[in-house]
Parts: sequence; structure tokens; C-alpha cells
Amino acid sequence: MNERLLQYIWQFQYFNLSALATQQNENIVILHAGTLNKNQGPDFLDAKIKVGQTTWAGNVELHINSSGWNNHKHSEDDNYKNIILHVVWKDDVDLNLPFPVLELQHRVSSLLIEKYNSLMQSPSAIPCEKLINQADEFIWSSWQQRLLVERLIEKSQKAALHFAATNNHWEETFWRMLATNFGIKVNAEAFEKIAISLPVSILAKHKNQIHQLEALLLGQAGLMQGDFKEAYGKMLQKEYMFLKNKYKLQPINIALHYLRMRPSNFPSVRLAQLAMLIHQSSHLFSRIIAAASLKEIKKMLDVTANDHWHYHYMPDEASCYQEKKLGKQMTDNILINTVVPVLFAYGHYFKENKYKEKALAWLEEITAEKNNITKVFSDAGINIPSAFASQALIQLKNSYCNHKRCLECAVGNNIMKRE
Repeated sequence: MNERLLQYIWQFQYFNLSALATQQNENIVILHAGTLNKNQGPDFLDAKIKVGQTTWAGNVELHINSSGWNNHKHSEDDNYKNIILHVVWKDDVDLNLPFPVLELQHRVSSLLIEKYNSLMQSPSAIPCEKLINQADEFIWSSWQQRLLVERLIEKSQKAALHFAATNNHWEETFWRMLATNFGIKVNAEAFEKIAISLPVSILAKHKNQIHQLEALLLGQAGLMQGDFKEAYGKMLQKEYMFLKNKYKLQPINIALHYLRMRPSNFPSVRLAQLAMLIHQSSHLFSRIIAAASLKEIKKMLDVTANDHWHYHYMPDEASCYQEKKLGKQMTDNILINTVVPVLFAYGHYFKENKYKEKALAWLEEITAEKNNITKVFSDAGINIPSAFASQALIQLKNSYCNHKRCLECAVGNNIMKRE
């Protein structure tokens, strides 16, 4: 037994309530278990009980052993002055406190304890892997929506940081998030620094000149250094040196990574595609806010790098022809990790539910992600029809399963209470 499990048992009243009596042999009725307190102070606030013929309202404190009261020096803490009940697993000592004690060790199903221990000791990536399909469909549906909102709120925090850093500028915020996404995980930090070094005000002045956009992005990435053999590379280098002096730019001091990466994901290719996206569009985030359908957004992201890059993966290094089109997988990645979170953050900031609802609806239209996390759930028999579900499951795995927070999980809770 541990305190978190004891809290869970008390919160949901998962114990035998018949002929309930305190350790002082007084009949007790639990009118309201109270509200779980996640801050300092008693475990449950605003509880209501009836002891004998007297009704009491106040707080409830829980301990594995009743001696825990003294061990934690609660009698010296003003936060514990309004205690009406001490709930313990084992009443190991009589403390003669001014409120009743309720012992639970003989009132809790051994099956519930066994299920909990089984979850905590499970070596599986999902603790409830063998039981997960027993959860009610309605529970799954509502829990996934909550998980998804949790994940979007977490992602929105990154947007909020950029929003504050850019003086509350949504287009600039979106640009930084978008560029970071183009860097994928391995080069995300470098691409974010590139975006910060090139505000939209500079990019807007050169959006009609694709070569200047490429020069700016590749130059700030540190890819316009050295002696170029090809005319195209020399031209970009010349453009960059001029623009660097004009805007007093300093290339980022972060190395780009290529190792064990598919050539289509090379940072040089992604920067060239990003340049084309800037070239073909304007006020991107404003258009996203106004978009009536996901199809419109996908059309905006339907970009192919400049022709030169069809024969290159790296500057000044020729290769066989391969069209450098932003693929479906990368487009979906941008929709999931940039478009939807920033749109959700925008709706959250302005308290406009229509934008948050649009973000959630778009996720239901996007193909589910395929990665190590979704495979674990898929192998366990969980249907993953869209990115709405895959994002929710990623949140479930990272925030709950990895930390064995089964008692805080709606699915784990549902499994625990089943006979």
C-alpha cells in the first residue's frame, strides 16, 4: 500500500461501506469524500461526514499508518486545524486526536490491490497492455479527447514563449514554430535559431526572389562558407554576403546534423523547401486562421524546392535527379506539430473556441502517425484512425504510462474498478 493508492481508494470510495464505523466504535456515513488537494495541506478538502447523529464539514487527512500524523508533525501545522477525519490503512497507534479515525485495511478488495500491484510491476511499455481492451469505448473516447487537449496545451506553451519574445506577433510566432518543425528533431534547435535571426520583416522584403531567400536561410545556417565550384553556389554566396552586410547578420553557431539521415531530410534540402514556401506565400498564419478547410492548408504546403535542388542534396555537390517535393509525411508532420498547435494557442489566447475546435477537427482528418509509440498501442489492439488518436496516445504514453500514473488515467481507473 502507498499513499497515492490510498488516496485513490478514498476518492472513489472503493471500499466496503456497509456498517462503517470509526476506530472509536461510532457509526459513520461518508456524505462527501472531499476534493483531492494537489497543493500543500490536507489530502481532501471540503468533505462532509456524519458521525453518530452529528454532521461535520471540513478536511480529511490520509496516512498509511495513523502514526504518520505525528511523524509529519501535522499538529504543529495550521493547515491541519480543520480536520474532521483521519483515514488510515492501519491504525497502529492511538493518538487520542480530537477527530475520529477510520481504518480501511480490512474493507478493501484484495483483487483491487492485486490489480494495482500487477500494473506497477508490469515490465510492458503499457502497464495495462493485457487489459487495455477491457476499457469501455465511451471511456476511451472521452479520455482521448482530454489527452489531446493536454498535449495541445503543452505544445501551446512553446508558442506562448515565442509570442512573448516577438512582442505578441502571431506571424513571427508561426514562422519560428514552422522553421523549427522543418528542422525535424535532430536539427530543430538550429532551425529555430535561423528563424529568430531572420524575422518575417526581412523575409518579406525578399519573398519575390527565391535565390535571395535561399541565400539568407542557407547562409544563416553556415552553409555559404568555403569555395564553391558551381555557378549556382557562387551566386548564392555572393547574394548572402551582400544581404549579411546589409542587415548585419551573424550566422548561427550550431552545427547541422546529417548523420544517419535520409537525404530527403538533409537540412540543406529542408531549407530550400522552406525558402520556396516563403516565396509562394504571404501572411501564412493569417491565411490559416481564415481557412475554412484543411484542404486549403495542404495546398499552401504543397511546395517543391527550386529546380537546382532536384540535382543536389548538398550545396555544390551534384547528385542524381530527384524532385525535392515536400512529401505527405512531412506535410502531415507540419500540420500536426505546427499548424494545429499554433492555431489552438491562438484560440486559447483570445478565448475563441471556434479556433480550438477547428484545430481538433483538422487532426481527425490527418492520417495517424506511425512510430514506436503508436505501434505499441496498435499491437495491443487499439484502433488508431487519425492523428487525433495518435497524438492522444503519444500523450498517454509519455505522460502516464511511462510514469505508471495508472490511477490518474481514465483507462487504468476503469480497469481497476472492474471485477
